[in-house]
Amino acid sequence: MGELKEGMKAPSFEGRDQDGNIVRLSDFKGRKLVLYFYPKDNTPGCTAQACNLRDNYDSLLNEGFAVVGISKDSEASHKKFAGKYSLPFPLIADTSKKIHEDYGVWKQKSLYGKTFFGTARTTFIIDEEGTIEKIISRVNTREHSGQILKTLK
Repeated sequence: MGELKEGMKAPSFEGRDQDGNIVRLSDFKGRKLVLYFYPKDNTPGCTAQACNLRDNYDSLLNEGFAVVGISKDSEASHKKFAGKYSLPFPLIADTSKKIHEDYGVWKQKSLYGKTFFGTARTTFIIDEEGTIEKIISRVNTREHSGQILKTLK
């Protein structure tokens, strides 16, 4: 599959969250979904992003959004992270990186001259019918809810 673009159908997915529940794209039919991919639990940027979504969760719900985070961390790691910061939304453990690959966010990156593969922090806003409405690839971790709510205008 080529690169995902706005207006395309979102790839279906299934994974386990921090409580062992199975979460699927189809669970959100009829609702808008904020599906956000982040690199790692308990790192400064990922914590800022998750806490910003938590702090603005009611505003997102009031606008009809459900929120789901995904990283390659384990269910146990997600459970600690969600517990520590009282995160009210599911975090999917994508340890096989299948969902990352389906959404095109497992990418080659470079840091200090070394190249490696990692998660490209990206948010997909998926409409009630499962179509990608907006892709936010330049995520502002401290103001992410504002970036999402701006898409409503």
